[in-house]
Amino acid sequence: MTANKTHNTDSVKHAESTPDVPQPYTELGLKDDEYQRIREILGRRPTDAELAMYSVMWSEHCSYKSSKVHLSYFGKTTTEQMRSKMLAGIGENAGVVDIGDGWAVTFKVESHNHPSYVEPYQGAATGVGGIVRDIMAMGARPLAVMDSLRFGPADAPDTRRVLPGVVAGVGGYGNCLGLPNIGGEVVFDPTYLGNPLVNALCVGAMRVEDLHLAHASGTGNKIILFGARTGLDGIGGVSVLASDTFSGDETSAGRKKLPSVQVGDPFMEKVLIECCLELFREGIVVGIQDLGGAGLSCATSELASAGDGGMHVVLDRVPLRAKGMTPAEILSSESQERMCAVVKPSDVDAFMRVCAKWDVTATEIGEVTDTGRLVITWHDEVVVDVPPRTVAHEGPVYNRPVQRPADQDSLQRPVDLPRPSTSDLRDLVLRMAGSHNLSSRNWVTDQYDRYVRGGTVLSQPSDSGMIRIDEESGRGVALSVDCNGRYCKLDPYTGAQLALAEAYRNVAVSGATPVAVTNCLNFGSPEDPGVMWQFEQAVRGLADGCVELGIPVTGGNVSFYNQTGSTAILPTPVVGVLGVIDDVRRRIPTGIGAEAGETLLLLGTTSDEFGGSEWAHVVHGSLSGLPPRVDLKHEMLLADILRAGSRDGMISAAHDLAEGGLAQAIVEACLIGQTGARIFLAEDQDPFVQLFSESTGRVIVAVPRTEELRFTDMLTARSMPWRKLGVVDPESKALEIQDVATFGLEELSNAWQGTLPALFH
Repeated sequence: MTANKTHNTDSVKHAESTPDVPQPYTELGLKDDEYQRIREILGRRPTDAELAMYSVMWSEHCSYKSSKVHLSYFGKTTTEQMRSKMLAGIGENAGVVDIGDGWAVTFKVESHNHPSYVEPYQGAATGVGGIVRDIMAMGARPLAVMDSLRFGPADAPDTRRVLPGVVAGVGGYGNCLGLPNIGGEVVFDPTYLGNPLVNALCVGAMRVEDLHLAHASGTGNKIILFGARTGLDGIGGVSVLASDTFSGDETSAGRKKLPSVQVGDPFMEKVLIECCLELFREGIVVGIQDLGGAGLSCATSELASAGDGGMHVVLDRVPLRAKGMTPAEILSSESQERMCAVVKPSDVDAFMRVCAKWDVTATEIGEVTDTGRLVITWHDEVVVDVPPRTVAHEGPVYNRPVQRPADQDSLQRPVDLPRPSTSDLRDLVLRMAGSHNLSSRNWVTDQYDRYVRGGTVLSQPSDSGMIRIDEESGRGVALSVDCNGRYCKLDPYTGAQLALAEAYRNVAVSGATPVAVTNCLNFGSPEDPGVMWQFEQAVRGLADGCVELGIPVTGGNVSFYNQTGSTAILPTPVVGVLGVIDDVRRRIPTGIGAEAGETLLLLGTTSDEFGGSEWAHVVHGSLSGLPPRVDLKHEMLLADILRAGSRDGMISAAHDLAEGGLAQAIVEACLIGQTGARIFLAEDQDPFVQLFSESTGRVIVAVPRTEELRFTDMLTARSMPWRKLGVVDPESKALEIQDVATFGLEELSNAWQGTLPALFH
């Protein structure tokens, strides 16, 4: 192979000589002006293979063409102090942060929404597989996964079709990989009917010096494709499924036009993980890229454009599992469990030996050049000859119209909803505990292995998941993913900050220190000015909030076109927060009950805040008003206090207050700890407001009697609002809310645990 040969024959020459041949660019998702720009870049019409590459790489999913102008705000607001915490950030396969003692942690969350609606099991399974490979590509061992799931009404027929398949896919792939699933969300709302959200997160760890980045440097270095063979599955996934709006005709007839969803093989990926880790240990990888969305089109163009700028690929060397595949199909295939590595010629034999040891197919398919061109041949015919940056990094950028929706003012106008009397509160506590969004998720999480590998320290139903990174020191990380779409609908700027605040607080109540953020921004069509207003506001809210908290956004994902016809989902900017804890033995559990007579304290202030609340949704089906106020400085103080309480042994349990308010939090704390409690409400405030308000920045803590004075003195000295809430009472096996009602733990458990099994068994 002559790498630097000038290629201008065959398909390229034919394209030059036939400029007027019609091409199906609109069917591939390209606009008229985008197609014309491709012709201007190349000085001719594209070949079929080039058209396929540009279409998938310029899709919304891959190019971020509608979101780039807004996402740049993250870079503009990130301070040098925030950047100093990152080893790799936005633009890499996943964010990486230094957590001390020579350890680095990489984490990221991504969406696989549309494929999971078309084929729930494989859509969700390959979503997990894809995010795991992003972590592998950074040089890390994947250690755990999380999932943030949203569906239509829990009792809707289509939810009964989609949810069991999605949960089985998440569990089936993760369990087979041997990765614990340590947390996440399951949320129901009518706007997700027809547009479920399947957001998957993975976290991995490595030594700092083992960090790998995706670039193809070193003229003459070899390009090696390794892993599974390439098939026809997933072709068009990112250009059609994830980059357009469903018409609403999702019957079997309507689905025939949709491209196939990727098919996953977790056992192949498990072997691929071990193979990659050995290749990294041997030091024989210059650069590496996983093959996910856009397949080889993405891997080759991104590696080339991030390296020395040139690459020659011999496409007919790619191992196939389907006969008669065209170059365009091979380049667009999203077959799973594949990686692409850049290797020095002197290391190729060693690379192949490692792959053979793990029975992983590996094929040299090309080499790095200094031509500044990505040239791809097929049986000695040039089918692609393009500047790689125009494919991977210089796609269209749209500054789409942004307009505050005309009904936003009326939406934010609070509706005077009838409130219950004190005598009705008993029934309301049980109704809320068993409601679709507040009930136990055990039916879901029991299908996941939460403890495989032995490093899980906290998992569902704890507020955050926690894993041990270092066996000797006990150093670990905590993770939480959160978002309330109803809050974001009412006020996307504040809603994004509330998602950030809750994820931050969920990590803090475990005793960990929040250090970094990832995000998955799920919205409707970017062609709707109202949706773009929601998106712009959410990005700014999240970025401004991170600046105030002093923690960076390390990367993330944008998922647009989550709507059916003109009906968009609730704006759902899912926020993941990573925290670090020096020793996981100091973790704070969620369930109360370590010691009889422990004092329960409520930290934070309760106000009359019911805009977007679960009570308004469950009881009245209402969405109106403003969401709760957010105070990020208060959240930072709260996190400092919780960390000090963990470090000094002053807190035996902690649980944050979120959806459902105090009533839901204390029910969960008692049931998780299988312990009773006596609760005293303040005499100067409405019991309903105290029990069900969703004021933010609040936490229940259980404090040993010997530590109560020391802890409350610290609270007072640091100006943290607090009041004595009650006492732990293990003997009673009941939750007593004074002057309201007494609930047996069995009664509460039946309400909380029974909902999802009744719906989905």
